[in-house]
Amino acid sequence: MSSPLIRSARRTDEGALARIDHDTWSPLHAVQPRPEPDAPFFDARHEPEQYLVAEVDGEVAGYIRVVPPTPLPASLHVRQIQGIAVAGRARGKGVARALIRSACAWAAERGARRITLRVLGHNAPARRLYESEGFQVEGVLPGEFLLDGEYVDDVLMGRALGG
Repeated sequence: MSSPLIRSARRTDEGALARIDHDTWSPLHAVQPRPEPDAPFFDARHEPEQYLVAEVDGEVAGYIRVVPPTPLPASLHVRQIQGIAVAGRARGKGVARALIRSACAWAAERGARRITLRVLGHNAPARRLYESEGFQVEGVLPGEFLLDGEYVDDVLMGRALGG
């Protein structure tokens, strides 16, 4: 397997991204129900320009969504990761790490000084990955979600970008 190529998403990626979204769904990281396999990936709130896509050996292997956390002008210096997924065939190959690093660089190039995310407290693998990329826990909302009969914390993480 070659190194992932990270690029901006295109409308033509929609089918591949929808399959990845459906196939990778898990209560470990999702608070929404599993998406239908034929559900549209892009919509009015989820446009291609909000996504970076990883390609491995010419095939879409994952994505990351990066957006302003609010519509307020006072927070335009912040970007938030609001979704990341890697196809099963590409897991453990550095694709998620490449997506995170590219998202941080992409946000910084557009003037962001900080990047944040939210991760479920029980998602230890994701938390370790984010921490290894410089993200720190900045807050915890205890028992914020009820998933499969268990209360799960919502962990807020962030890091500075650039100088």
